[in-house]
Amino acid sequence: MLAESLRQALAAGNSAVLVTVTGAQGSTPREAGAAMLVTTDGIAGTIGGGELEWRMIAKARDMISGGEKSAAIDLPLGPELGQCCGGRVALALQAAGRETLARLEADEAADVETWPAVLIFGAGHVGRALAAALSPLPLAVTVIDTRLDAVVGLPSNVDTINSALPEAQVRSAPAGSAFVIVTYSHGLDFTITEAALARDDAAYVGMIGSRSKRVQFERWFAGQGGDADRLGRLVMPIGGTIKDKRPAVIAATVAAELVGHLLGESAGESKSGLSHNIADTG
Repeated sequence: MLAESLRQALAAGNSAVLVTVTGAQGSTPREAGAAMLVTTDGIAGTIGGGELEWRMIAKARDMISGGEKSAAIDLPLGPELGQCCGGRVALALQAAGRETLARLEADEAADVETWPAVLIFGAGHVGRALAAALSPLPLAVTVIDTRLDAVVGLPSNVDTINSALPEAQVRSAPAGSAFVIVTYSHGLDFTITEAALARDDAAYVGMIGSRSKRVQFERWFAGQGGDADRLGRLVMPIGGTIKDKRPAVIAATVAAELVGHLLGESAGESKSGLSHNIADTG
């Protein structure tokens, strides 16, 4: 988050410039509102990479050295920049101080409130790897485990819950949540998944396991009186068809799966600003 980077810069007595995309027409690497913080020896965030970004970094550092407070720039993304996007961007560069920090903090806090919730049930190897994979993304991640000592050592922006009845967390989760069930117990997996499938507003329900485990679950679910139509919403196995069972690989494939469900086009991609990869050079 840019607020933390600016907070550190100001605490160290370093000057900074906030570069913000204020307008985007046609095909552009980033959307309006995308921002980057530039100091004399570092950057945080991105406005899309490529020559456009390098020029804005150089301009921001010229502003710092020359004491310039603000600038407005309008550029076509064409041959002059060595970029082939074909669109046009408008940018505002502003010396960043305490007022900017307060605004960034407020904006980022409000933005976090809109992030989709991901509840990971199980803090074993896969659950921990998945939490680490998701922690840089605009998702509100919570890891839930029944074991007291399991939910420790996770990324600082990942919430943790120790619960003897994890299925209760399913029932209290916000609408549009994603539920990823990767516990140490098949019985616990089944109970939590049953609760998740009962949610008509779940964005994703996925349980770790093989196709044979899915068959076992479907039989158990039917025995519990479960609605067979709900089984079509269950993602199992999670992470697609990759057979590699290393936790980090499973986490990467499940993270991609979740991005598709929660941040993809059907989930409002244009609103989330993910219509272009943030590292796209145009």
